[in-house]
Amino acid sequence: MTWPVTFFAVALIAGLFGYTGIAAASAGIAQILCLLFAGLGFIAVLLQFVGGDEDERERSHDRNLRF
Repeated sequence: MTWPVTFFAVALIAGLFGYTGIAAASAGIAQILCLLFAGLGFIAVLLQFVGGDEDERERSHDRNLRF
């Protein structure tokens, strides 16, 4: 989520100095990246709740702990 914040900061600074074209482009990129990351985060949370039964997760967790 650092990229959207970076582009948002660039948009604010560019807008402050009057570079409205750069500000609009940076704000647009920040908005797209923020929506993309939010969507990917939602899908990851959804897959965490939907994926596999609890016994299967425990077995895979136990396998990962073996040395």
